[in-house]
Amino acid sequence: MATIPAEIHGQKYISLATFRKSGVAVYTPIWFAEEGDKLYFMTNSKLGKVKRLRNNSRVKVAPCTIRGKITGPEFEATARILPAAEAGRARQAIRAKYWLARLPWLWRNSDTDVEIVVGR
Repeated sequence: MATIPAEIHGQKYISLATFRKSGVAVYTPIWFAEEGDKLYFMTNSKLGKVKRLRNNSRVKVAPCTIRGKITGPEFEATARILPAAEAGRARQAIRAKYWLARLPWLWRNSDTDVEIVVGR
């Protein structure tokens, strides 16, 4: 069973590496929430990371600063774009962690929720 690594547990930001078709990694710092043994984040469906996730569910995650400077080890993971029926728990977990995520006008374009399982 996969678990959230101690280096990521409780962090404010993680660096998410998604992969282009050429295999080149694209790193993005993101807000995330932990729920059980999974990580969740919200994003806009029009962004490049969603396109890359649709093509390749393999990702890497690592603790990082707000600007994306990686501060710890990277971990292999698998990401899955959640169907609307499963998005509720992801949104709830993110809103519980970040008070700014509770402001609907700030997140009105975040229409996609993603689940990450580390170690698969």
